[in-house]
Amino acid sequence: MQSDLTVASVTKKFDGFTAVENVSFEVQDGKFFSILGPSGCGKTTLLRMIAGFYEPTSGDIKIRGKSMLGLEPNKRPVNLIFQDLALFPMMDVKENIAFGLKRRGEKKSSVKKKVADILERVGLPGYGDHKINQLSGGQKQRVAIARCLVLQPSVLLLDEPLGALDLKLREHMKVELKELQSQVGTTFVYITHDQSEAMVMSDHVAVMNNGRFEQIDTPQNLYHQPASSFVAQFVGENNKFVGRFETIAGGGAKVVLDDGRGLNVPADVVFSQGERIELFTRPEAMIINPDGSQNQINMLDVRVKSILFDGGNSRLLVDGGPSAEELIVALPQNNLYDDIEPGDKIKVGWHVAGSVCFKDTGTKTYDEL
Repeated sequence: MQSDLTVASVTKKFDGFTAVENVSFEVQDGKFFSILGPSGCGKTTLLRMIAGFYEPTSGDIKIRGKSMLGLEPNKRPVNLIFQDLALFPMMDVKENIAFGLKRRGEKKSSVKKKVADILERVGLPGYGDHKINQLSGGQKQRVAIARCLVLQPSVLLLDEPLGALDLKLREHMKVELKELQSQVGTTFVYITHDQSEAMVMSDHVAVMNNGRFEQIDTPQNLYHQPASSFVAQFVGENNKFVGRFETIAGGGAKVVLDDGRGLNVPADVVFSQGERIELFTRPEAMIINPDGSQNQINMLDVRVKSILFDGGNSRLLVDGGPSAEELIVALPQNNLYDDIEPGDKIKVGWHVAGSVCFKDTGTKTYDEL
């Protein structure tokens, strides 16, 4: 399949500060690709280099095989949608969408037809005469996208376009954007700090940290098979334990916490004897009061600190003991644990294979900053 966008070993420096360092990736034709990372990680700088507002210090950016180096933004086959959308309030919907076509010098008859066609494609037929202030937040989003798509870009760049919306509309627009992208078939490159947006909408996601990509993968693989400690903590929630690696006589291994408690680690985990490692397990992998007769399960005595009610996403916050941070345990929606209250002492456990381990670097993660 053809790659609409190729970024090859791109680095960007500002007066000695490296904002983007040796980043490479490809986005295939018609795919939804997201760049996910915390504020200040370099994702907006990367997007602006693709758009042509910044020139890379080194490396190359190609769109459909053609290098974009030295090419001005208005001559690149890309369009960029900002968080504030930048719609013209003094123009109606059709005038906003037609703006770029008129600047190209297209004939009135062609402009009229293209505007009508794109309004149909984004689900806004008959809205051409509406003023911008008459539209809902979601409708404004679609007008901004229509204004870009009508110019038939090879790649549409989106810079946190849902950031200014309220939570309910943002949840709705995640689904709408994904469906719209599938319908129009244009390649989307989307940047966000919201992992839910990236996971729901994307075919592939790049997790960015300190100017570098930590991992590029499908949302499913990022969640279940994180490649680094940062990814494990940034994508979804995870419970973290830190201790030293020790092999067990007769086979197997464990991480020994600082208070002496031992937790078994997955069979494929190999580190040096005594090396400090981090072990992660997801809240939904944790079992409340597990059957102690089950094999290959870790078990801890904990105290319930609070109940975090959130409907189907309700969880327990528990004290994991002197060598563990507060732990989050998913609360099954089967009414079996309705009698649990803050202060209760319970057991939690998880299957060993449900954990992932990484070398402890001693650096603070995003959640700890």
